[in-house]
Amino acid sequence: MSRRTAILDLVGLSARHLERDCPKLAAWAAKRAIRRIDPVLPALTCSAQSTYLTGLPPARHGSVGNGWYDRTLHEHHFWKQSNALIQGTKLWETLRAERPNFKTAKLFWWYNMYSSAEISITPRPLYPADGRKFFDIHTHPMDLRPRIKADLGPFPFPAFWGPTAGLPSSAWIAASARWIEDKESPDLSLVYLPHLDYDLQRFGPDDPRSKQACADLDTLAADLIAFYEARGVTVVVLSEYALTAVDRPVHLNRVLRQHGWLSFKDEVGREKLDTGTCRAFALADHQIAHVYVPDATLRPAVKAALEATPGVEKVLEGESLRAAGLDHERAGDLVAVADARSWFTYYHWEDENLAPEYARCVDIHRKHGYDPVELFFDPAKPLVKLRAAGKLLRKMLGFRMMMDLIPLDATLVKGSHGRRPENSLDWPVLIGPVTPSETPLAATEVHGELLRVCRG
Repeated sequence: MSRRTAILDLVGLSARHLERDCPKLAAWAAKRAIRRIDPVLPALTCSAQSTYLTGLPPARHGSVGNGWYDRTLHEHHFWKQSNALIQGTKLWETLRAERPNFKTAKLFWWYNMYSSAEISITPRPLYPADGRKFFDIHTHPMDLRPRIKADLGPFPFPAFWGPTAGLPSSAWIAASARWIEDKESPDLSLVYLPHLDYDLQRFGPDDPRSKQACADLDTLAADLIAFYEARGVTVVVLSEYALTAVDRPVHLNRVLRQHGWLSFKDEVGREKLDTGTCRAFALADHQIAHVYVPDATLRPAVKAALEATPGVEKVLEGESLRAAGLDHERAGDLVAVADARSWFTYYHWEDENLAPEYARCVDIHRKHGYDPVELFFDPAKPLVKLRAAGKLLRKMLGFRMMMDLIPLDATLVKGSHGRRPENSLDWPVLIGPVTPSETPLAATEVHGELLRVCRG
């Protein structure tokens, strides 16, 4: 018989934070084994979670980042949610094969739609035909959605991403984990608590506001652990990556533009990247960028241009891409990795007046890369929060509006991740009844440890 287990994904938690900023978690961890995890490349949410749940590198499970470019559709895809995108046998599928009645609750982990988990909750806005947008969740089974919202209230979506992202999102998810435990008693609960990640990106890991976010996570996670353990559930704490301080945004698409390799389409007087006709373009993802170069004869020149760019540590191609476990058809022909103090923007414009309309919005799907500047209100706009309230009022009254309150100043970002930090104190951690050792775990080895814990 498998033991009942809860795996808490505390996003951004490092060995350094555990020792310095999380006394309650540190006291709990001191009675268990603590393993540092040599992070997967790229050390990003979708890639790390997929590796933990399958035991496979990105080259085999297919999640080469939080997004990639579809060479057939000539479209980029970020933050997609279908579990069918990920190859490999998932953790709960292995356990269910050993115990047919095994029940899994997957709470806000990614690739959470249409999976084989018995219970799932994931953020999913609704988009009526008139152009409006309503924040909501998607659940399986479907009838779970109205029941949990009736008891817990609506999911605080603005606290999950954007300028107001913070603790309320993690608090609601923790409450949903308790609710599911009370109603369903799953054998495996996968619980994603994201809020620490936001302030680490906004302010960097050593800012007092980030330390407060650590303290908030410490209390929230400790209370949730106590709840589970009182019910006989074994708890594992896990993180996907940790963040390090950065002070240099690198605009790879502007570099490619200067060489004449980008192509643009005029849309309502703005420059939209036309990827299907670009000779080379970068899909930026924190400290990693997938660079797509359809013409193989151009790749040496593109690689040389990237390697000459300040802030680029290395460019993977061919054998080095295979050695990194990233040689998948979704990956770029080249993969750029930032140095320790740098991160990659998606910016392609040279004149802010020509930036796409979505550049000043929270728009995680249209942008050609991940944009952490979405965590900020534009400080150049007077009374920006009052403006936001006015726009929300227009929305509530049924008027169409654009929430164009995001700055275009990438220097605001002070923390990032994606590369492998040199200091193992800045690596993610695995804590629980796992195999004790001073040797760090490879990210692909975490899967085996989780299986051992769940099997008891």
